[in-house]
Amino acid sequence: MQTFAQIITKIIDFFYRPFGRYIPQQLFRYAVCGGGNMVLDWVLYFVVYNFVIGHELVYITLSLNSQLCLTPHIMSLLIVFPITLLTGFWLNKYITFTQSSLCGYKQLWRYILIVTVNLLINYFGLKLLVEVCGIYPTPSKMIITFITVVISFLGQKYFSFRK
Repeated sequence: MQTFAQIITKIIDFFYRPFGRYIPQQLFRYAVCGGGNMVLDWVLYFVVYNFVIGHELVYITLSLNSQLCLTPHIMSLLIVFPITLLTGFWLNKYITFTQSSLCGYKQLWRYILIVTVNLLINYFGLKLLVEVCGIYPTPSKMIITFITVVISFLGQKYFSFRK
């Protein structure tokens, strides 16, 4: 895995050269890794929402007498979330914030905390934009992503992967 991270880092750093005067290398790496993870999130969300869930309500049986009903856009979020959580952590730990002296376990828990805040923003944002404002789910997810990117960068830099 380290070799794979080194290859990705070399590729990103190759494209960083023209931007070197304008933005810090760490921010560039974060933008590329985060952008890649964001595109993965959007594509997975689109596929899950349209082809796996199929725009249908999802009923989860909690007990003999109770069921939980999830809307397709929320169920899609819950399916995609763990995948992009793990890819995002790996990219941040091994490519973007490699200077952190915190142990990996502590980094992971802090990362999960920041991502959980973003998950809540996603949840309530999707509820608002889709169910109240009537915006389609995929564009709604994209709008919310731009808000969470700023929160993520600051949280990861100064909390999860601090030096």
